[in-house]
Amino acid sequence: MTIVRDLARRDYKSVWQAMSRYTDSRDGESVDEIWCVEHEPVFTQGQAGKAEHLLNTGDIPVVQVDRGGQVTYHGPGQLVVYPLLDLRRAKIGVRDLVTALETATVAMLETFGVAAAPRADAPGVYLTEGPRAGSKIASIGLRVRRGCSFHGIAINIDMDLAPFLRINPCGYAGMQMVQMAEILEPTPSWSQVAEIFVRELLHTLQLPYAQWQPIDEKVFAQLSAEQQELSNG
Repeated sequence: MTIVRDLARRDYKSVWQAMSRYTDSRDGESVDEIWCVEHEPVFTQGQAGKAEHLLNTGDIPVVQVDRGGQVTYHGPGQLVVYPLLDLRRAKIGVRDLVTALETATVAMLETFGVAAAPRADAPGVYLTEGPRAGSKIASIGLRVRRGCSFHGIAINIDMDLAPFLRINPCGYAGMQMVQMAEILEPTPSWSQVAEIFVRELLHTLQLPYAQWQPIDEKVFAQLSAEQQELSNG
């Protein structure tokens, strides 16, 4: 069984800390989890990130993180999915996971009549038809530790895309970003997109059925308490 959790809207740092802790504490019997979340506005800069790709971040915080890739933006109206999977146990390679995330996104978009595809030269998913063809609708950045994956994929649904103009998205100057709201009327809800995407991801990876469960709020309460202790010295 795979557990899927709807984290609703949360700040980026607390979720990053929580999934990192889960990855470090799990063993060979730990269940795989998939976390779906919306983040408060934040720029995240990957391990190989270059400062030159941060153009004018303004009042939006920048968080240096331990995933691959360059800088991207997260904000309300975007679906962010974190697959916390034991890749070694499932015999899934990192490239396989990237391909599965792209394939699931393409399949999800296809259910709404939107044509899209990955690109060989840049991970993610891009529209292939219409006036916005070539624009990026989903970005991927992963990390694998002890054979287990965390971080994941961000899919633009109905959000403010303006902050992407303050950076070179994923390290590409002039990269055009797009969202589902620009090409679909009515725009599907965040929950609809999450449910279809997770279903397609599980199918692509041939993982066990998913059970949706709420997140354990004690996890975030404990992290908050620890952070408070550190700040108090």
